Amino acid sequence: MAIKATPTGGLCYNPSDPRYWDEQGLAQEIERVFDICHGCRLCFNLCPSFPALFDAVDGHGGDVRALSPGEIDAVVDACFQCKLCYVKCPYTADDGHEFALDFPRLMLRYTAQRARRRGISLRDRMLGNPERLGMLARPAPAMVNRINRARWPRRIIEKVAGIHRDKRLPDFAKEPFSKWIARRGEGAGPAVAVGEVVLFHTCFVDLNEPDVGKDVVEVLEHCGLRVRSPAQTCCGMPALESGNVEDARRRARRNVAAMKPFVDAGVPVLAINPTCSYMLKKEYPELVGEDLAADARALAAATRDVCEYLFELKREEKFPRDFRTTPGEVAYHVPCHLKAQNIGFRSRDMMKTIPGVRVRLVDRCCGHNGTWAMKREHFEKSMEIGRPAFDELSAGGVMTTDCPLAAVQFEQATGIRPLHPVQVLARAYRDNGFAQPIVADDTDEIR
Repeated sequence: MAIKATPTGGLCYNPSDPRYWDEQGLAQEIERVFDICHGCRLCFNLCPSFPALFDAVDGHGGDVRALSPGEIDAVVDACFQCKLCYVKCPYTADDGHEFALDFPRLMLRYTAQRARRRGISLRDRMLGNPERLGMLARPAPAMVNRINRARWPRRIIEKVAGIHRDKRLPDFAKEPFSKWIARRGEGAGPAVAVGEVVLFHTCFVDLNEPDVGKDVVEVLEHCGLRVRSPAQTCCGMPALESGNVEDARRRARRNVAAMKPFVDAGVPVLAINPTCSYMLKKEYPELVGEDLAADARALAAATRDVCEYLFELKREEKFPRDFRTTPGEVAYHVPCHLKAQNIGFRSRDMMKTIPGVRVRLVDRCCGHNGTWAMKREHFEKSMEIGRPAFDELSAGGVMTTDCPLAAVQFEQATGIRPLHPVQVLARAYRDNGFAQPIVADDTDEIR
């Protein structure tokens, strides 16, 4: 009997719905979706999940129902949640198609049920809670950074926690961004503000890359905005991708509650990390539970990627163009989770407002993909996947990307840490930001 392509009674992508946890319903949807994907094959080149799926089904003469649990596990574990298959898929609910496919969320559902049955590993608990790692590193971040670079401790970490010994890990900052911005106080913004924004600074900026957050604040204040950054926690994606739905839900609920007073007042919420803006926009409305769903939907509507918001200012002719220096050629890597938001290449567009800038777009996966590249079994594959992106980004010009983990991956491969696009804007506003000054009679077209 042929497998029907229309949704089964087990269709559910909402972890707050009891049907999400029904094992039989999940099995029906795995069978249906895998059969559609095996017949379509449009996403054959996006990630290792699809070759693993196609090879396994082909090995059973095209019969999806013959897949073993181990073969299904292999497909699920090869998915690194880039979300690009959803963007490319013609059978999604967003496209109005009756099949209502969402392959990435189906993989998350399978992972969540498996984690509930088997428990969550030490490695997934570690990687799923970046703030705990930051707390452990806070007394002596320099020492922790040295340990993370030393050979013999990394061998022990690999053996105990399954994190590949050669994977470059993010450095911990001496002072978290949250402490820096709290020390500045509420009155640190411009004397006469034209508006107010809330910064969802993200745990990575807070713990590992506070300079990115400081440059974002500098640019927003240069636009005449007063920046607020209330207490917040990790967006929850690391926990969610490891199957720890309850931890992800707790984090989402805390963030929705923290942002609610500002959202209710009509203040935009700007996220620095594309993964975080994706979570706030796409996952929170269903993740938080019915009692906070309306607040989460309001937060989703108020959330912008930083450069998405700056582009809105530019369109309203509220974006200052008093740049002092220019980087010239810029190589810009487009993160997957920005493409998944379908907002256009706003970081590229904003960097092009700097006179003399020529932006070269690198639209390839870097292979990091959340915590996937850190894992012992995936690290070498991640570097193989990212090689074309490494080559293109390092072919000339200032290297940039919005994704801080992609920046770590590029640094591992090339030895150079890319800048965030807002850091390019911040430096261009400074007299000594880049070597090439902008002359007064520059006639570059204003874009």
